[in-house]
Amino acid sequence: MQEHYHSTFGAINESKHIFIENGLNYYFKKYPKNNYAILEIGFGTGLNALLTKIELANKQINCVYHTHETTLLNEEIYMSLNYPKILNVDPSLFYLMHQSTWDIPIMIDSLFELTKFLGKFENAFLAKNYYDIVFFDAFSPQIQPELWTENIFQKIYLSMKSNGVLTTYSTKGIVKNALKTNGFHIEKIPGPCGKREILRAFK
Repeated sequence: MQEHYHSTFGAINESKHIFIENGLNYYFKKYPKNNYAILEIGFGTGLNALLTKIELANKQINCVYHTHETTLLNEEIYMSLNYPKILNVDPSLFYLMHQSTWDIPIMIDSLFELTKFLGKFENAFLAKNYYDIVFFDAFSPQIQPELWTENIFQKIYLSMKSNGVLTTYSTKGIVKNALKTNGFHIEKIPGPCGKREILRAFK
């Protein structure tokens, strides 16, 4: 697709800022509890899932993590990623995330249950009122316009619990309009290095 998976200003800093600090930890401060259900659109390199697992392990919080993806990284690529070294975690946990069977829940450790769904998100079935937090990390609206539509955000809105939080890197007008049309309250907040603003949305 000729599209970057992450910011060239730093993948880990970008993901931590958008999804961990302004999604996961923001929600935790407002609604602390001992179990979360998280939905991610775009598994990609697995970085968001790895950072979430680390953050929630530090807090001793249980997590059900569902992620949807259509494009798989080959073993040579994900084995060469240096995230585990930089984050000082066991590489086998990261590799297990990539190597685990699709469409089946896998316990990455005693607190973190991962299910990766392979296929178009447009065709996915989502349970109603289920997710606390959504990481919307699909490729850009120019590259994957089918994932930034009113129908997609309606599906996500219905799948979220009341007070649920969605974060995404895109602040484009079509994204804001699609979110607001489906009942989301949105706010623009400062972005990570190299990006002026990002979006946070609430049900």
